[in-house]
Amino acid sequence: MTDRLGISIARGDAGLQVAITPPAPSPVAAMMLGKPAEEVAALMPRLFNLCGVAQGLAVRLALDLPVEGSDPRREILRDHLAKLCLRWPGLMGLTAQPLPADWPRGGPDLRAWIWDGDRPARLEPWLESGKGISPVLRAIAQRFAPGEAVADLPTRDRPMCLSAQENSPAMRVCDDPLMAQAEAIFGRGPLWRALGRVIDLDRLCAAPPLARRHGPGLASVAAARGTYTLALTLSEGRVSALQRITPTDHLVASGGMLQLSLESLPAHKVSLAGLVVDILDPCVPVELREVADA
Repeated sequence: MTDRLGISIARGDAGLQVAITPPAPSPVAAMMLGKPAEEVAALMPRLFNLCGVAQGLAVRLALDLPVEGSDPRREILRDHLAKLCLRWPGLMGLTAQPLPADWPRGGPDLRAWIWDGDRPARLEPWLESGKGISPVLRAIAQRFAPGEAVADLPTRDRPMCLSAQENSPAMRVCDDPLMAQAEAIFGRGPLWRALGRVIDLDRLCAAPPLARRHGPGLASVAAARGTYTLALTLSEGRVSALQRITPTDHLVASGGMLQLSLESLPAHKVSLAGLVVDILDPCVPVELREVADA
C-alpha cells in the first residue's frame, strides 16, 4: 500500500466498473502514543496541511482541554473557495477567479459575493442567472444529467462507525431548501455536493462550524470535507490509544460515496471521472486510471 488512493475504472456493458485501493493507514496514532495530552493537542494541527485546525480542536474537545484559538472556520472557508474559484473552473475549462477580498472575515460581504445579491429562493433560476458563483455550479449541472454520479447513503449517528455512510459538507446542510431542490432534480450527485459547499459557505458567514464532545475521549468536528471524529484514551496523563475517523475513510469504504458515484457515471462520460473525484475530494493524493474494457 502507498499513501495514494488508487482508483481503476473500466467500461463495461452495464456502465463503469470501479476498483478502489485505499491509501496506507496514517501513522499518526503510533506517533502520538505515550505523549502528554497537551503535546498531542499542539502537534495535531502541525501534522496535517488539510483540516489541521479541525483535528486539533477535536483532540482538545475529546480531552476536555481549552479550545481558545482553535476555530477551523478559516480553513473551511479557504478550502471551499479554492474549489469554487480555482480548482473546479480549471477542470471544466472555465476562467479561474481570485478569491473574494477579505474572505477570511466571512460575514455579510462574503455572503453577498456568493449570491451577488439576496439569497435565492429557487435554485434553477439562480443557476441560469450568472450571478455570484452560479456559473461554476451551472457548468457542473450541464455535465451531469439527473441520476448520474450519485450516491444515496445513510448518515449513522455512531461517530466511530467505518461502514459506508454519507460524511460530507453537503450532508450537514441537506436540510436547506436549495439542497432539497437540487436533490429532487439531480439526486445526490455532483451538483448537490458542489452546492453543499456553497450553502456551507453561506452558513459559515454567520456561525462557526459544528464541534461536539460526545463524552470523555470522544469528539467530532466539522471540516471542509466532512466531519472528523477522534477517540483518545489517556493513561496517567499520556495518550495510550488514538483512533481517527476521517471523511476519506467513509468516502473510500466498500459501497461508499466514491464507489457508488463512479459506478453511476455513464461509460460514455468516463472523461468526467476526475471531476467527480475532485468534487468528492479525498484528502490524499489520487491515482486515477482507466483500464481495458471489462
